[in-house]
Amino acid sequence: MVSDPYSGYTPGMPSHPDSSVLSFSAESRRAFYEAHPSIALFMLLVVLAAPFAGLYVAGLLGVVVGVLVSAAAYVLTPCVWKWIGG
Repeated sequence: MVSDPYSGYTPGMPSHPDSSVLSFSAESRRAFYEAHPSIALFMLLVVLAAPFAGLYVAGLLGVVVGVLVSAAAYVLTPCVWKWIGG
């Protein structure tokens, strides 16, 4: 049996997405932040403050690192919250 190379499915793959993969989706992030407004406010502060903190500490390279850290924190916070049992 030859699988269609454009279908995105290969034999042996599970037919349903893993829950850890679903936690990285935009819909699940939005639902998480809507359900936890205090964490959403904190993440807003982190996302806005991290590049400026990086600029103050290390200049332009610090801004780049600050943007990357704030983006990672925004994406990973729902996963970490779920992992710690929140």
